[in-house]
Amino acid sequence: MRVTTFITRLEGSGSGPRLAVKDLIDVEGVPTTAGSRAVADAAEPAEKDAPCMQGARAADARIVGKTNLHELAFGATGVNVWYGTPVNPLDPTLVPGGSSSGSAVAIASGEADVAYGSDTGGSVRIPSACCGTAGLKTTHGRIPLEGVWPLALSLDTVGPMARDVAGLVLGMQLLEPGFSVAGAAPTAVGRFRLPNTDPAIDDAIDRALATAELEVVDVDLPGWMKAFTDNGVILIAEAFALDSHLLGKDGLGEAVATRIELGRGVAAENVEQAEAGRKDWQRELAQIFERVEVIALPTMPMFPIPVDSDKEFDLTIGTGSINLSGNPALALPVPTNGRLPASLQLVGPHNSEDRLLALGQVIEGAVS
Repeated sequence: MRVTTFITRLEGSGSGPRLAVKDLIDVEGVPTTAGSRAVADAAEPAEKDAPCMQGARAADARIVGKTNLHELAFGATGVNVWYGTPVNPLDPTLVPGGSSSGSAVAIASGEADVAYGSDTGGSVRIPSACCGTAGLKTTHGRIPLEGVWPLALSLDTVGPMARDVAGLVLGMQLLEPGFSVAGAAPTAVGRFRLPNTDPAIDDAIDRALATAELEVVDVDLPGWMKAFTDNGVILIAEAFALDSHLLGKDGLGEAVATRIELGRGVAAENVEQAEAGRKDWQRELAQIFERVEVIALPTMPMFPIPVDSDKEFDLTIGTGSINLSGNPALALPVPTNGRLPASLQLVGPHNSEDRLLALGQVIEGAVS
């Protein structure tokens, strides 16, 4: 199988920035495949752009293609049995991360200035971490989801991916014309330590925060792992409701079919309990944000795993909990003493993207 970054290459004629679009976002005249042959075989060219494309069109962005992804956006590695697996530019033996794998690789390899991805359990932040790039999970509900192939609507978000913070700012300005970075960056950061994190990653994050001369206080989030589990319950239940019609069809990958099938066993009372957990978790985070402006933690507790690894869902331990709460989160590469960068994740209150990016600029400038 030929390994590929793009499912569909486009010869855009715009005079603005080069934009790569994850192939679950409708682009007028182009079929949306969601990275699945089962979807692609029945797909017709989109009649119109998804609303989240309006700002890019207004800016005359040059759309260079629809990017590859983990099938149906239902996976964290970016491995795709139908369209190949985009090559991680840091190390071809390692996963590019998913589900927005092609978007991360497109910007890391210089084929686009900005890319759009989606994030339901970490799908913007994980590939950014794996490929040494930057990504922004937006506040749930901030960017419209109409015309975007859904995975779990109460968790899905669309956000920008780029090589650096300046690219993310540009991406937000395309997604939300008029967006600007906050004039003053947060200075007080709550440091949360994920369990079982590689010491080299923790060291890199601590060093980056110290180099940026931030006020750092340790914070505890006892609800983190329960929120991670609750996010999984809701994601699986909603994915089954949306994608179970594909079960049994030719062109649906076995691994993704198995994941969809899991939703059959999720009872309504399980979802109700997870939704109650969502409210508890949102309250817990809101209390933390009364003490600190931003929470800092690793995007992933480990470095990218080999392409043939079976440790896929360990990648999402640092991200899924934030999808449950709906908060925005910035993934930013920071140097380690080894060959691969770590990824620092900054989480803020709802609709604080302007402040997260302002802080990202400060940290990026300090460690560069």
